[in-house]
Amino acid sequence: MAKNASTDALPPATPTPPAPVVALPASYEEALAELEQLVGRMEAGALPLEQLLVAYQRGAQLLAFCRERLQAVEEQVKRLEDGQIKPWDPA
Repeated sequence: MAKNASTDALPPATPTPPAPVVALPASYEEALAELEQLVGRMEAGALPLEQLLVAYQRGAQLLAFCRERLQAVEEQVKRLEDGQIKPWDPA
């Protein structure tokens, strides 16, 4: 049986290990700070591919956490304002 030269040149694929489970931060501010640091490291381009994937997954978790917190606060404000979001007036 003849071997295919194109598949002989490639090393066998190794499965990507699942991302480690890391607890979510206690607050929105902590999540946002971690997300900003993570984005900075990713944008610097110094992370190896595997670490980049893990960083992306963690960033997605942090982003979802922040969005959920913001949505919860928005719902609380709606209740306080009789179902309407009013423009912010810092005065």
